[in-house]
Amino acid sequence: MVGMETKAAVITKKNEGLSNREVARQTGLNRETVSKYWEEYKRLRHELMKSNTNGVVIDEKEAQEKLLSKPKYTLNGRTKRKYTEEMEEKLKEILKSEKRKDALLGQGHKQSMTNKQIYSIIQSEGFDISQSTINNALARLRDKPKQVFIRQMYDYGDRVEYDFGEVKLIIGGVLGVFHMALFTSAAGKYRWVKLYRNQKKPVFMDSHVRYFEFTGGCFKEVVYDNMKNVVTKFIGKNEKELNPDLVKMSMYYGFKINVTNCFSGHEKGAVEKSVDIVRTELFAINYTFNTLDDAQVYADAMLRKLNEKSLFQEEKPYLLPEMPPLELADILTARVDKTALISVDTVKYSVPEELVYQKVIVNKYHDEIRVYFENKEVCRHRRAFGNGKMVIDITHYLNTFKKKPGAMNNSIALKSIPKLKAIFDTYYANKPREFIEIFMENKHLTAEETVEMFKEKTANKAEFRAIAVVKPVSQIDMYARSSMSDYALLVRGGARG
Repeated sequence: MVGMETKAAVITKKNEGLSNREVARQTGLNRETVSKYWEEYKRLRHELMKSNTNGVVIDEKEAQEKLLSKPKYTLNGRTKRKYTEEMEEKLKEILKSEKRKDALLGQGHKQSMTNKQIYSIIQSEGFDISQSTINNALARLRDKPKQVFIRQMYDYGDRVEYDFGEVKLIIGGVLGVFHMALFTSAAGKYRWVKLYRNQKKPVFMDSHVRYFEFTGGCFKEVVYDNMKNVVTKFIGKNEKELNPDLVKMSMYYGFKINVTNCFSGHEKGAVEKSVDIVRTELFAINYTFNTLDDAQVYADAMLRKLNEKSLFQEEKPYLLPEMPPLELADILTARVDKTALISVDTVKYSVPEELVYQKVIVNKYHDEIRVYFENKEVCRHRRAFGNGKMVIDITHYLNTFKKKPGAMNNSIALKSIPKLKAIFDTYYANKPREFIEIFMENKHLTAEETVEMFKEKTANKAEFRAIAVVKPVSQIDMYARSSMSDYALLVRGGARG
């Protein structure tokens, strides 16, 4: 099965200049699959980098979703890997029994099993594997190299190291623990810091997007320790399952993920040292601020001084090309209720009325939601926040209004656009069908454009000039206004461009 990590490995190896044949050999894929992933990756990156230039405009989020989608795969013609996790566990069990034997018989005894004897046991257990594969696995499992520290030298643009560091600050008179997301380039020695209130995944991802925006490009390799935002789970002693969102991000920006060995902070010594330096230089004397934003402004000013001797400008030309900021969506399912609304984080959003009682897929970004049905986008909204809020697109209900024109007057969908409600009350209260027919002919317009269109149709009528916001407010008006007042209402699912 080809997963995101395998697809990312293909992209990484191709970026390193390896041939399709060599990448196929290293990954176990065929050359056609390697070529397909690489050509699609180059095409989508090219589109994204050319977006909004030379008259070319594309939907960046849609292109990003395609670039980072899970690869389709087929098992036809592919051979299974014979060395399995079950076999790995069996070898570990045998080696543990050897250690118990050492404890009983003492070191230096001459009764240790040979690789050939262990291979015989594996065969007797029904495993189909070669002697050479078992020899290689035993060499890996038995390996206990002595720790030797090798001084490293990196070229510009090769490597940047990432870490979180805690710092205690008094914000608004309250003592709290805050978190510094810290990048340090290995060659340029440039340090970048962003303060956050936690270390959760959205913060982890946001810090990368902001950093790559700041640098105007990306390093070939980003080095991490074994934090949970990087490693989802450990498989055996050396294998690690990486966070799929980090894998997507690495594939999108083009960097290689390098995870240090457990308890080996020295393997990213530049950033480990930077955490202590930044914490001391920035906050040993000043640690009291009115807001976290004030603390960030202070940190930025101090970092400019701290980075005076860095080689950031010299390193910039060696970075990978800049990409549009990546926005990864949380994907969830929602059921449409009888009022054509779905619920996302305690906020109600409208969808086209024909989807009542259907299940839809929602891509939730930090600033908007996109709704899909049967793999087609049906609407999008700007995100709202707060319990009980509603985001309504009146065009989602036009067919129902055509059948029930009397429902228009007191509908929350109409009340959600106060200027349009005023026009309706003044000119169309007794002829709602005409209002609905005009609306349906112009449903491609945004909310603001719709209001202007109705204004033009009524501009020659003296009554229009008398429209005022002093109209008596009913109880349902009060409800609608309180529900709608603090978010921007949009037509076409909420967003246009």
